[in-house]
Amino acid sequence: MSDEGNSVNIKDPGAKSAGSYHHGDLRAAVIAAGLKRLEEGDGAELGLRALARDVGVSATALYRHFPDKEALLDALADEGLRRLGALQAQAWLKAGGGRAGFLATGVAYVRFAHEEPAVFRLNQTMPHLENPEVAALHAWSLVHGLAMLVLDRRIGWDEALIGQIVGMTFGGVD
Repeated sequence: MSDEGNSVNIKDPGAKSAGSYHHGDLRAAVIAAGLKRLEEGDGAELGLRALARDVGVSATALYRHFPDKEALLDALADEGLRRLGALQAQAWLKAGGGRAGFLATGVAYVRFAHEEPAVFRLNQTMPHLENPEVAALHAWSLVHGLAMLVLDRRIGWDEALIGQIVGMTFGGVD
């Protein structure tokens, strides 16, 4: 092979310098880096600057995707919920649905918490509340209770009403 055909050794005159790296999908890369830090137990440093270093971009490049740390944590929590949902759906299908599927989704939930505790806890936290565990239990109780009331036909399905009731709790969390 001639030197001209060896593209590994030929420098592209239009290439960016090492200090100005362009990332293909920065948002996804930062979320992956954040999840990696969580999985490795390095969750103490989930700041935008640290993650920018991890993916090789300037911190200011991240602000287009994450205006603040709260937005980053929300994105990480969303990805955690997506993973959990996918695992539960797979468990349901593998078990064949029904009672066995219900059992399998519960086991998948606990397995997710066991295997990815930092990601699981990220989905549980509401740091601005005095007692986030009690707030989470309250919220779960509310939506579960409403679901049962609808299923048992104690109240009719009215999405606007349900939104108003749920909003009384979740609207107060902000």
